Amino acid sequence: MKCFNGILSAVALTAILVGCAQVPPAPQVQKYKDGELPLPAEYKSWPKFLSDIQRADNKQVREIYINPIGHSTKMGDSFPNGTISVMEIYKAREAADGSPLKGPDGKFVKGELLKIAVMGKGAGWGETVTPPELKNGDWIYAMYMADGKTKAPDDTATCRACHLPLKDKDYIFRYDEYFQKRG
Repeated sequence: MKCFNGILSAVALTAILVGCAQVPPAPQVQKYKDGELPLPAEYKSWPKFLSDIQRADNKQVREIYINPIGHSTKMGDSFPNGTISVMEIYKAREAADGSPLKGPDGKFVKGELLKIAVMGKGAGWGETVTPPELKNGDWIYAMYMADGKTKAPDDTATCRACHLPLKDKDYIFRYDEYFQKRG
């Protein structure tokens, strides 16, 4: 019994000392608003979300990357805070008559890079969205010109309105396609 009481005393003392130990503060994550999210310099090293997306409605080809945090998500789950995706928007090359050029595979031939869109999710990031009826959870958006530095004049409300109907898929276009291709 004395041995048992000694073990309990040691466990209790350890718990008290651990409780008094200095716990380092959790790292602060910057809180962004629409239009403020920076373009990550290393995004081209990230996994591809989807590639060679054909947009016949506006004669574009899109390449989408997702950071490792988002890539770790399992089908059926929402993407975690810290997820960032980057979409390169290319103009399809055109024939002399203005119609989009197609390769041997029947797909548009990628031309000039027009813009780069960034979509990110963080705790509380969507709180200041206006108008509030366009809130996409805690997702925010930013748009850059092809140089990746100059902010594009695009209104992020357009991004929000387009993604709004996708609430059941965590506001992500091609959610199912991504997980099916990823396997």
